Amino acid sequence: MKRCLHILTGLLAIIMLADPCSAVGGKWTPQQLLQHDRQWLAELGLQVPPQDLWSDAEGGLLQAIVQLNGCSAGFISEQGLVITNHHCAFGLLQEHSVGERDVIRDGHLAQDPADELPGSTAVAIVPHRFTEVTAEIEASVPEGADDLARFQAIDRRKKELVATCEATPFRHCRVATYDDGLLYLLIESLEFRDVRLVYAPPRSVGEYGGDVDNWMWPRHTGDVSMLRVYADAENRPADPSAENRPYRPSQFLKIAPRGVEDGDFVMVTGYPFRTYRSLVAAEMAERAELYFPQRAQLYRRWMDIMESSVAADAAVENVLSSRLKGLANREKNSRGQVKGIERGQLLEKKRSAEGEVLAWAAERPEHRQAVAAQRGLSEAVESWRQTSWQRDFLLEQATRGPLDLQMALTLTRWAKERQKSDLERHEDFQDRRRDSLLRSLRRDQKQRHGATEGRLMEDLLQRFAALPEPQRVAAVEQRLGEDRSAPAIRRLAEGLLASSQVGDLDARLAMFEESVETLRQRHDPLLDFAFDLGQDMTISEEQEQRRLGLASRLRPLWRRTYEAYLGHPIDADANGTLRVSLGHVRRYYPRDAVFMEPLTRVAGIVEKDTGEEPFKAPDALLAAAPGAPESRWASEDLGDVPVCFMATGDTTGGSSGSPVLNARGELVGVNFDRVWENIANDFGYNPDIARNISVDMRYVLWTLEVLEHPRSQALLQELGLAGLPLGASSADRDGN
Repeated sequence: MKRCLHILTGLLAIIMLADPCSAVGGKWTPQQLLQHDRQWLAELGLQVPPQDLWSDAEGGLLQAIVQLNGCSAGFISEQGLVITNHHCAFGLLQEHSVGERDVIRDGHLAQDPADELPGSTAVAIVPHRFTEVTAEIEASVPEGADDLARFQAIDRRKKELVATCEATPFRHCRVATYDDGLLYLLIESLEFRDVRLVYAPPRSVGEYGGDVDNWMWPRHTGDVSMLRVYADAENRPADPSAENRPYRPSQFLKIAPRGVEDGDFVMVTGYPFRTYRSLVAAEMAERAELYFPQRAQLYRRWMDIMESSVAADAAVENVLSSRLKGLANREKNSRGQVKGIERGQLLEKKRSAEGEVLAWAAERPEHRQAVAAQRGLSEAVESWRQTSWQRDFLLEQATRGPLDLQMALTLTRWAKERQKSDLERHEDFQDRRRDSLLRSLRRDQKQRHGATEGRLMEDLLQRFAALPEPQRVAAVEQRLGEDRSAPAIRRLAEGLLASSQVGDLDARLAMFEESVETLRQRHDPLLDFAFDLGQDMTISEEQEQRRLGLASRLRPLWRRTYEAYLGHPIDADANGTLRVSLGHVRRYYPRDAVFMEPLTRVAGIVEKDTGEEPFKAPDALLAAAPGAPESRWASEDLGDVPVCFMATGDTTGGSSGSPVLNARGELVGVNFDRVWENIANDFGYNPDIARNISVDMRYVLWTLEVLEHPRSQALLQELGLAGLPLGASSADRDGN
């Protein structure tokens, strides 16, 4: 029992299973699902055999879970219909909001295939095959290689495997790294480039509550959209074409009209992007004390600049809205990470837990290498903090701030990388990324506002100018000289942008095809700055590669010893690969004397509505709300149509759009957020506050009927739900 208490209080970063003192947490790979104890899974609530969810030989239901523009999504019909979040389709909505037509504001429901809206940047990635390549990757490292050479050898072998895999057209391949080298997996997926919008609710439904409610509970947000994936006549991936037909997936999710209630078992299925649980305490401290606080401050300032542009000209809102949403989400996330780490004392607990493992390992000869590994990881991050951290942070953020600078950096890096063989390039600038880069350069035109870019550039340059002298950036210094005053920095920003052609779409597309020499001959001030800034970035990038090489050498040693100490398998940090999180719909107590129910109701929308954004629901929805309890989508237990629900799912960024399945593998919701107290879940799972937030499918179906009837009947028919009678009982709705 004492050992269990130590693990519960000290090892928040480790998820155990099949143990009396464990919590239901972890982001498990499909293969790990098959390794779990079946009796334990049944006790949790799973009612289908694990092999029905996944089989290495035959696939399974998880083949219906796809990636869509950096989000998760899932097939929900045999005609290639996928469901994801409203905010995951926002770029496509923005693309079609032109002139008087505003599909962001009004939403969209296609009545027939001709009415489905194509997305020039929408790509669906469908899982196909998984192959472990750990031994092959490790064998590629020359004997005696230093950490930089180690990284380069691993990186090259990964690219070789990807190149071979992608020799087949329309394959999207990657070698996924788990915990910096504990496991390497070659993931082969099908890449579908013809994706069209079928349904998005009005913004007043899809974003109800806006940034005010972001990361909060209770929620009443219909954050959902539906798109259709198209293929050629042979059901293969194809470029966009009028000849294409709806894709017929091997698996699709069936909707459970009855939904879930308090206590029900659920599975969150998707592609979580990044967590930090495998970090040693010193690395976690860098995230908590430097990275997240400074990112929050920087993004808040950039948001202020953008919001002032919107306040001065309302027409700018649609131009900047997507970028603002992204910044606002990451800014609030950063603040939540810091507060959550402090509130949960995660650093202190991590240090305590590490101390126990180090003492245990030191007494066992077979694990003593792990002691040196932990020390090496700690010393590397401490050295970075003392030497170049501030410079490296700003150089990284330069690729996320002023849009003109982002585009100039893309153009110059693309030209430089094309001088190398494909295998020697950075993976983001290989030939396989050409179409994606071009799509981004086109899309960026709709998100660009010249005056705002100038103010963002000025802010970034001020930050570069304020760096301590040993960390200053040569590209900025040679242009600033001795005059570091605010007027001088403003003049520099204006000079870089005013006479540059990078902001012109036609000129930019021409630049994409040009060589380094041709771009240089343009004497474009922003391109010249990007070339020089790129040299500083190369120095920073090489140091990062050295740290990654060190991590690939040391972290696997540390993680294997951690697992041996626990005596149980542990899930790897999220890395953008397919995972499943197991949980239950459950209430929670965020703070003293506050109790939160796990489901919200349509009645709550009426209570929250103020008639002004972001709490202004459609008039038709408010008018229909009194009749919601009699709807066929109403919950008998709740006495109303459920809007959103909380569960104990282990989620993070990238989990947006994740289909949420019930015990029978049926779709009951779409994940879109976490509660504020749970943001630091990226560093450790705490069952008391670990709550993910999903839109309930019953609300999605109710709003389709309320706002779109009778036009929604074809879509409901496709989903197999049009024939259900109004006011059907739970048994009728569930088919029992």
